[in-house]
Amino acid sequence: MVRCSLFAALIALCAWISIPIPPVAVTLQTFGVLIALGVLGGKWGTVSILLYLALGFVGLPVFSGFRGSPGALLDATGGFLWGFAAGGLAYWAGEGLGKLPAMALCQLACWFCGCLWFSRWAGCGMGAAVLTCVVPYLIPDALKLWMAYTLSRRISRQFRRAGI
Repeated sequence: MVRCSLFAALIALCAWISIPIPPVAVTLQTFGVLIALGVLGGKWGTVSILLYLALGFVGLPVFSGFRGSPGALLDATGGFLWGFAAGGLAYWAGEGLGKLPAMALCQLACWFCGCLWFSRWAGCGMGAAVLTCVVPYLIPDALKLWMAYTLSRRISRQFRRAGI
């Protein structure tokens, strides 16, 4: 549980590192989510993500832009926050494929939930949502995924050596 709490805090820290580009800011949240899953595994990584979302839901400013409230989960980009939970479940389901494919599944689930929510919120089609919310972020998201994969392997190795 301590590791879950630490990784929930890491996701919050990563959320505060952002470049505000409308309508979806570039943040390191996804990096934090992927690292939590890569180090803790699907089950405990998902618990960590749910803890992070719960902290934001009750009003702690853990989301990007130092926001935190139920309203943050319901605005235009709220679907990406819910997508983290769906991504955790996707990672957990795909763990048998290996860490990198499971992380890619997580990213796809996050994009899907975010685009689905954004399309409903903005009143546009799914194609327009993908063009707005995914295509401009493909390279940064791919870099975050690769960095999380690489770093989570190293951290996991160090945890095993330390017996943590």
